[in-house]
Amino acid sequence: MDKHLTHINEAIRLAVENVCNGGGPFGAVIVKDGEIIACSGNTVTQTNDPTAHAEVNAIREACRRLETFHLEGCAIYSSCEPCPMCLSAIYWARISEVYYAATREDAAESGFDDSLIYDEIAKPVGKRFIPFIEMKVDETTKPFRIWQEYEDKTRY
Repeated sequence: MDKHLTHINEAIRLAVENVCNGGGPFGAVIVKDGEIIACSGNTVTQTNDPTAHAEVNAIREACRRLETFHLEGCAIYSSCEPCPMCLSAIYWARISEVYYAATREDAAESGFDDSLIYDEIAKPVGKRFIPFIEMKVDETTKPFRIWQEYEDKTRY
């Protein structure tokens, strides 16, 4: 069987298993050099953590296993098109390829509609549903100045 089919089917299997265990219908698998490095289901309701999506959980596990915060050369297989948060995490982790099964429209039909978030990201800060209030204070940029001057930093 095609390696991509094997991995996407594993992500779907994890999603189904996750539903049967009281979790959300999402699963993700991270692969490097043909080997599964990490896999997870969505654990939002089990852990009361709204960031515990399958992709984020798998990214965290892959980074722990590989002892790095960059996952170049890795592919992620998700049972569903990644939401905006997971998409951001994928870019931050520098994952090289994304494969997914169901679309965001498929997810929306089952009550997992991310359209508000996609719409909000595109809006100017002052037009968002949740107020975003910039607070300029004397030390607003101090952390960045210190970062720029710090010689022993780990860039990411």
